[in-house]
Amino acid sequence: MTRGPTGRRSLLKAGLAAPLALQAGAAVPAAARSADMAMFEPERLLADVKAYAGAGNKRSGGPGDRWTADWTAKRLERAGFAVERQRFEAPWFDASACHLRIGDLRVELVAQPLAVPTALGGLAAPLRLAELPGRLDGAIALVRLPHRRWSSLLDRTVRAALADAIERGAAAVILVTMGPTGEALLLNVPADRPASARPLALLAPRLAAPVVEAARHGREARLILAGEGGTRPAENVIGRILRPGQRWIVVSTPRSGWTDCAGERGPGIAIWLALAGWMSRAFRRHSLLFVSNSGHEYENLGASHLVEAFGPPPAETDFWLHLGANAATRDWHEIPGQLLPLPSADSNRFLMLSPDLVARAREIFRGQPGIEMAYPSGEGTAGELTEIVRAGYPRHAGIFGAHRHHHAATDDFSTVAAEPLAATARGFRDLLLHAVPAHR
Repeated sequence: MTRGPTGRRSLLKAGLAAPLALQAGAAVPAAARSADMAMFEPERLLADVKAYAGAGNKRSGGPGDRWTADWTAKRLERAGFAVERQRFEAPWFDASACHLRIGDLRVELVAQPLAVPTALGGLAAPLRLAELPGRLDGAIALVRLPHRRWSSLLDRTVRAALADAIERGAAAVILVTMGPTGEALLLNVPADRPASARPLALLAPRLAAPVVEAARHGREARLILAGEGGTRPAENVIGRILRPGQRWIVVSTPRSGWTDCAGERGPGIAIWLALAGWMSRAFRRHSLLFVSNSGHEYENLGASHLVEAFGPPPAETDFWLHLGANAATRDWHEIPGQLLPLPSADSNRFLMLSPDLVARAREIFRGQPGIEMAYPSGEGTAGELTEIVRAGYPRHAGIFGAHRHHHAATDDFSTVAAEPLAATARGFRDLLLHAVPAHR
C-alpha cells in the first residue's frame, strides 16, 4: 500500500501515534525489566504531569511550549532516540485589554485568537441577544452557546451561530461558552485567518448574568479588545530509533494548547514518555518514531507540517496509537456553582481501534471509565482517527475526549489523579504487547 500527498497530510494532521511490543530476541535483564515497569508507577507518571503543568501556559511557540519541547527532547535522547526539531511558524496574540463596559460595570472577557482588535478607544454599541429574532445592525451580539465541553470554533454549532450574528449585521460578537466550570473556554481555530472579520471575545458563564440582562434591554456598552500578534517559531520534536529493514511503530501526542493544559495534555505526555523509556528495550525488532507536536490549538498545524517529512508509509507501519486529549483526567461531581474532585477518571474519553483489537481492548481496560467500552473504528470514527483510517493504516488505536476543565484557565495540576493515570498507562502498554506480538 502506498500513500499519496493527501494521505500523508491527513495522517499526522491528526497527531496520531503508535504502539509497542515486547519482542523476541536478546533477553532483557531482570534489572532492566524492573526499571521498565517502574516507568508505569503512579508516582512517576504523576511527577511528569506535575513537571509539564509547572511549565505554565502552552500556547504554540510560547515559553511553556518551548520548555516542554526541550524537556521532552532530553527525555527521548536519554531513552536512546535520535532527536530532531522541525520548526514552523505559528500564530500568536497577546491581549493587553479585553473587557466590556456597561455604565459603571466592567466585565472581563477573553480574547479568542486569532483576534481582531477594536478601534482605538473600543467599540461603543448597543448589546443585543443574538437568540432573539431581527437585525443586529451595528450591535455587539451576545451569543449564548448551549452547555457543552467546547473545543473548536469549527464546531458546526459555534460556526453557525457566529455566521448568523455577522450576517444579521453585528459589529462584534461575544460568545458565552456554557460549560461545567463556568469559565470561558478557548476554541481551536485555523491558523491562516481569523474566524471572524469582526472583533470576537469570550465571556465566562459565571460572569454572564448582568451582560445578558443588559443585552435583553439593548443597553449601550463599550467593547475593548486590544493587543499584539503575529507569527513566531514553534517546533515539533521527533525522536527516532532507526533499525534498517524493520517495520515502524509510531507514538505521537500533541504538546501545545491554550492554557496550562495539565489535564488536557499532561496525561498523554506522561504516558508517551513512559512508553518511550520502555520501548527502546522492549521493541528491538522495530524502528521507532515518537512525535510531540506543537500547533495543536491551530487545528493540528504542527502535525500537518510534520507528516510530509517524517510519516512512514502505512505499508511499513505495524501500528498507530494516538494519545490525545483527556487520556486520563480526573472526574468531578457537578453541583450548582461548584465541582467536587473524584479519585476516578473522567468517562468522557473514547478508545477506538482496528476491529480485530476491540475485544482484547475491552478486556484490558475493563473497569476503566469510558475506555472500557472500546469501539471499532470501522463502525464510524471521530476527529483525528478518521484521518488515520482514511490514510490507510490498517492497525491503529486512538484515545481522545474532553474533561470538565477542557480549554479552561482552571485546567491545572489538580485535574489529574495518580491511580487512573497509571491504570491507563499500563493498559496501553498491555494493548501494545497484544497488538504487535513477539513473533512478528
